Amino acid sequence: MMGYYVIAGIIFLVSSFVSNKLKSKFKKYSNIRLQNGMSGAEIATKMLQDNGIRDVQVVSTPGMLTDHYNPANKTVNLSEGVYNQRNAAAAAVAAHECGHAVQHARAYSWLTMRSKIVPAVGVASKLSNFVIMGGLVLSASGMIFGNTVFLIGIILFAVTTLFAFITLPVEYDASNRALAWLENNNMLTAQEHAGAKDALKWAARTYVVAALGSLATLLYFISIFMGGRRD
Repeated sequence: MMGYYVIAGIIFLVSSFVSNKLKSKFKKYSNIRLQNGMSGAEIATKMLQDNGIRDVQVVSTPGMLTDHYNPANKTVNLSEGVYNQRNAAAAAVAAHECGHAVQHARAYSWLTMRSKIVPAVGVASKLSNFVIMGGLVLSASGMIFGNTVFLIGIILFAVTTLFAFITLPVEYDASNRALAWLENNNMLTAQEHAGAKDALKWAARTYVVAALGSLATLLYFISIFMGGRRD
């Protein structure tokens, strides 16, 4: 299991670096006050209106960086700092979440695909680690069906890895839609737009790190399984 701990350690360090960098970027761009004076909520409302979306509500949600779009009840949920603030970071996040609403309204294929596998991912994420560890323990105990249990766990983990990679184009596309709308509608100055773009870039990298980390772990589990079969 030493290999697993090494991989987990590397993933943790890289993830922590990107997360801290993201927080510092948002703190930096939170100090760039928008010349148009609009809050994150107002930015979001206007982007939805400009895209002809009338059935999505912009609401405030507690916490920091808890912003998300909920396709089930059609709400753009903005954290308190984004909802009320009038800076480049708030504009970037608000527009990004609205980008997901636009994807939903336009039936963006990657978002549709991700939504369809959400139920399976929910089950897989809860069970995969328990099944994998159970399979390893059973195999180490000499149980014949240990490898089968381990394989089932790997398949469950593979579902979560697939979801992580499907999420990448969804997130990048939402950011691209957001930045294009902000620029085409002259919502931000050049400095504000540069800050919004940089903030979203680092936000996207958190998803890249998560996907690569999940893939590395999956390949590690597969190598153990193949090694066990050769034995």
